[in-house]
Amino acid sequence: MKKKTKIIVLSLMVVLLGVTGYLNIVLNNQAKQTPTTTTTTSYFTSYRNDRTSTRDQEILYYDAIIDGQDSTAEAVAAAQDAKMSLISTMEKELAVEGLIKFQGFSDCVISINDSKVSVVVKCASLTENEVAQISTIVKEQLGTELKNIVIIPAE
Repeated sequence: MKKKTKIIVLSLMVVLLGVTGYLNIVLNNQAKQTPTTTTTTSYFTSYRNDRTSTRDQEILYYDAIIDGQDSTAEAVAAAQDAKMSLISTMEKELAVEGLIKFQGFSDCVISINDSKVSVVVKCASLTENEVAQISTIVKEQLGTELKNIVIIPAE
């Protein structure tokens, strides 16, 4: 019974991964067909949608492990920790994005990976003052060193 349940869970994960890949290809093909004037808006929207769907899938994986009858106590604890870490990262990204938008930028997305933080801001270029504002927000909110912050303007 344990082996059968594991096979079912893994099969579902593989199917979900296949569906995600297919949707990614379809959405990317549609994005290529849109006019170039909406590329930036599409980028920010597409990035958020991809990030959300990927994280939803990760949470489903963690929940499958947590709720699995055959999961060991160590696996459940690891899945719970990973899920809480993911939720914490999501909250931090949302807060920092909101604070950057509050500074007058029309849109931005942020990606937190280990100790590195990437910020893509919707604008043609950034002044030194704007870079300093964004860097300060990221540093204060996430405790990231300046050398680990990358700020990219995108129009």
